[in-house]
Amino acid sequence: MSEPGDVTAARSRFRRSLSGDVAARLSGVGKAAQDASERTSGPAGEPNGLSERGIVASLQARLIDHLRRHDLLGADEEAVRAEIDAFVLDVLATESFALNEDERAHLAEELVEEALGMGPLAPLMADPAVTDILVNGADQVYVERFGRLERAPVRFRDDEHVLRIIDRLASRIGRRIDQSWPMVDLRLADGSRVNATIPPAALDGPTISIRRFGLRRLRKADLLRLGSISEAMMGFLDLAVQCRRNVLISGGTGAGKSTLLGVLAEAIPEDDRIVTIEDTAELELAQPHVVRLETRPPNTEGRGEITARDLVINALRMRPTRIILGEVRGAEALDMLQAMNTGHEGGLSTIHANSSRDALARLETMVLFAGTDLPSRAIREQITSAIHLIVQVRRYEDGARRVERISEVTGLEGQTPLVQDLFVFHVTSRSRRRVEGRFEATGIVPRFVEEAREAGLEVDPSMFSRPGLGD
Repeated sequence: MSEPGDVTAARSRFRRSLSGDVAARLSGVGKAAQDASERTSGPAGEPNGLSERGIVASLQARLIDHLRRHDLLGADEEAVRAEIDAFVLDVLATESFALNEDERAHLAEELVEEALGMGPLAPLMADPAVTDILVNGADQVYVERFGRLERAPVRFRDDEHVLRIIDRLASRIGRRIDQSWPMVDLRLADGSRVNATIPPAALDGPTISIRRFGLRRLRKADLLRLGSISEAMMGFLDLAVQCRRNVLISGGTGAGKSTLLGVLAEAIPEDDRIVTIEDTAELELAQPHVVRLETRPPNTEGRGEITARDLVINALRMRPTRIILGEVRGAEALDMLQAMNTGHEGGLSTIHANSSRDALARLETMVLFAGTDLPSRAIREQITSAIHLIVQVRRYEDGARRVERISEVTGLEGQTPLVQDLFVFHVTSRSRRRVEGRFEATGIVPRFVEEAREAGLEVDPSMFSRPGLGD
């Protein structure tokens, strides 16, 4: 649903800070108010008793308290905007702030940004190049751009300012964060994931970690253009998805697992019924028949939790053609493997691991979280029967994300799962700023190729050809 034009226009102006003239005027007013307060000994909490933080800082704190008292922190933008406008008019009418009409509008916008936006983080949230925002304290804000962390030229006034931003974000989605529960996971309206911690869990002050997602999700053509994968590898993965192979995408944090998951899902036929299960709904699939499920953490009383395992079990009752599990990280691993082994083929999922073999080992450990007393061999038989391909992705030193290798799981020999590489990325040179290399096939033809041909799919045998020594 599109928002009203006046709200859209207001939001577009939020990215601007107070102009120099307005800031100077407010600073002057603050100083004059301080001089007056020193003569009259006004209350310490009133704007005319403060000058170091200035009028804006004082009004922001008062505004948040005002909205909380009137239970408006979770209200829609129009209601909050109207209340803020009334708040500003009331303050200016009852207190001696010499501001003209334009300066009043700027002040209102600054307060709206504090109430609805991200405060000092607003310009970083508006920068499409920023993928992570990390607040380590009032004066330590870092961002990641193009795979590299750098210090951001923004800061909060103090730890109390950071706490207000965290409290407001939590309140808007009905969550609470305090000393009894000093950690919270949130999702912003644009899909960004937010983790916040406050004392006593955070020893040096409140922290905010924001994982952002692009305004436009990357597609197959984008990965090829960026050199994240070769055409032969992409063609092979498309073939695997169409042949209903179960694919596990493995990699470290920020390696691009979710992005690749979304790209592989493009190859799913449009007449398939797809059920997605995620902790934070990020996947945007173009297919018309998609059901999206999302986990939910427990409330402050420890109730109401919906786990990924609950959703996997429920998804099996929804007549899915494909189940996409955004990330396997716990007891749901057992139910996912059983689904893949009992007719629900063509599943896609991601896992945190540093190699293909590590991914299988982690999967085995997660099955044990389900509390079943299965012997190791039985678990490994389930894994090697269910998982057909492992795609290992990696973020290299130059910040580029690439598919490091594509491996096929071929079975079990004794107690050891058998894994063979089909495609690899060979590094030819590396420097501090750049990693050079090439994608190559190993010459091994995967087992399901014959099944693909029998199903009428075209398979180019040259994609598996190993390059000559002179290439």
